[in-house]
Amino acid sequence: MFVPCGESDPDFSGCTLLLPAVSVGNVGQLAIDLIISTLDMCKIGYFYTDCLVPVVGNNPYATAEENSTELSINTEVYSLPSRKLVALQLRSIFIKYKSNSFCEKLLSWVKSSSFARVIVLSSSHSYQRNDLQLRSTPFRYLLTPCMQKSVQNKIKSLNWQEMEKTPCIPEMSDSDYCVRIPGGGITRALYKESCSKEIQMAVLLKFVSEGDNIPDALGLVEYLNEWLQIIKPQSDDPAPSTLPWKMPSSWKLLFGSGLPPALF
Repeated sequence: MFVPCGESDPDFSGCTLLLPAVSVGNVGQLAIDLIISTLDMCKIGYFYTDCLVPVVGNNPYATAEENSTELSINTEVYSLPSRKLVALQLRSIFIKYKSNSFCEKLLSWVKSSSFARVIVLSSSHSYQRNDLQLRSTPFRYLLTPCMQKSVQNKIKSLNWQEMEKTPCIPEMSDSDYCVRIPGGGITRALYKESCSKEIQMAVLLKFVSEGDNIPDALGLVEYLNEWLQIIKPQSDDPAPSTLPWKMPSSWKLLFGSGLPPALF
């Protein structure tokens, strides 16, 4: 259930909803962090749910001492009305057996709020790639049938590679083929539910390994930017390295505090 920060509910009709899957390397969540921080999106509310582990902390996007003490919780909604962009950030893991319930509640909100489309940023285990995937780009996409009608030509012009179907049971040679996203968390469940509910959804993901996943998050937002053009290059050079992505202040402690000088 969406709970607004103000007295009235914002109008989400026609907006694009960006959200992460809690997946390997937390790449989707890091990517959403980059988007919220770079676009300076405003917090407009919360998504109240009992499906995620409760979390509370300081403002992850603090820019000064004055706003550093604002509290943040496990599911928050940010908006940029001028671009009709809305971002839902997830900051904790799912309670056991509650992920399917969360998918149902989320997609119900998407439908009732009349979002134009949903884009899920996710990741998958790089070590579970097949030979074809090992020899090609680490990025993949999925589109629900109703989404294909509206963006298929644009996606084709980008020369993106669709997520391949692989054996549902890899150990069986005669297994049926289906979309598998190992390490992708709720990605596959969201995609399948959106197909059945005729929701316009795109999934963008990268094959990654656990570790320092900041480069993976940067790669994923640059992949998204090829399509949505969220930000423009600062120079004539269109290379991704010239894009001014802004890392949030909370990333300074992504791997904990530095070593105490007393050790040396």
